[in-house]
Amino acid sequence: MIRIFDVIFSLLGLVFGLPVLLIIWVLGLFDTGYPIFRQERVGRNKQNFTLIKFRTMSKDTASVATHLASSSSLTPLGSFLRKTKLDELPQLWNVLKGEMSLVGPRPNLFNQTELINLRSALGVYDVLPGITGLAQIKDIDMSTPALLAKTDAEMISSMSITNYFKYIFLTFVGKGQGDRVRR
Repeated sequence: MIRIFDVIFSLLGLVFGLPVLLIIWVLGLFDTGYPIFRQERVGRNKQNFTLIKFRTMSKDTASVATHLASSSSLTPLGSFLRKTKLDELPQLWNVLKGEMSLVGPRPNLFNQTELINLRSALGVYDVLPGITGLAQIKDIDMSTPALLAKTDAEMISSMSITNYFKYIFLTFVGKGQGDRVRR
């Protein structure tokens, strides 16, 4: 049932959000010259997929977890996109393709071995990664791998249609700060 909601909402989001997507893309051309950011991430069953987001950091920023990146890498537009979570909109394409869900554990990088090991032990990779979830609502990011893996497993074990809509709603109204960039 959740997959049906994922497809419907991501399709509606892409269609009705197209003007916003285009405006951000054009602004991104002026901001960095490269408005779209693609990065290999760990997905369901530890299969890799290419995550798509709006670029929020300068093009030459090292490919590391957000909490390890310097805030000086954030662009002016990127700072706004992160605060409003608009940088996540292109991931609706990942959802539509079946690589992600709207709700699930945030996909990590392949070099985050501690997090991968903890999540593997708790069965977190048995589900699709998501754009938002319990950890995001609780402001838990990848800088605390044990807490993140535990929270992800808690979310998975208690997932329901009610919680699915609850996490989407809480994200939409601004709950959670998103990934932290090192200050």
